[in-house]
Amino acid sequence: MRPDWDLYFLEITNVVKKRSTCLRRQVGALIVKDNHILATGYNGVPSKITHCSETGCLREQLNVPSGERHELCRGLHAEQNAIIQAAHHGTSIKDSTLYTNTKPCSICTKMIVNAGIKRIVYEEYYKDKLADDILNETDIILFNINSDK
Repeated sequence: MRPDWDLYFLEITNVVKKRSTCLRRQVGALIVKDNHILATGYNGVPSKITHCSETGCLREQLNVPSGERHELCRGLHAEQNAIIQAAHHGTSIKDSTLYTNTKPCSICTKMIVNAGIKRIVYEEYYKDKLADDILNETDIILFNINSDK
């Protein structure tokens, strides 16, 4: 059976996330406009920086719970890397859709708002009250592929 566009792009995020170097959670992201992929991203450390597989997970070392203190990590989130990739290549992502296997955190949500992304499609809910509060103040469409169909 041929998948619809949302399912098609989410399936691609699950391939992209396989490049992740994060020891705790693999996340992939795509930025899409007019059914064309503009940028991809996965979570992991910046280019040319030692991977957490060699240094150990800073969040685990500091006993940081999931969903808290996002800044205490050597890595970037998949959404951040996709936005950065688009900027690096001079690609406008205004009015695009972001696909990700995990709902964005509050830091990524703030970047998504300012980048002009208009829709977020995700598979798995990620508990972050601030992200939810921010999204509730925007006109960004939030679509959970597993519960909104």
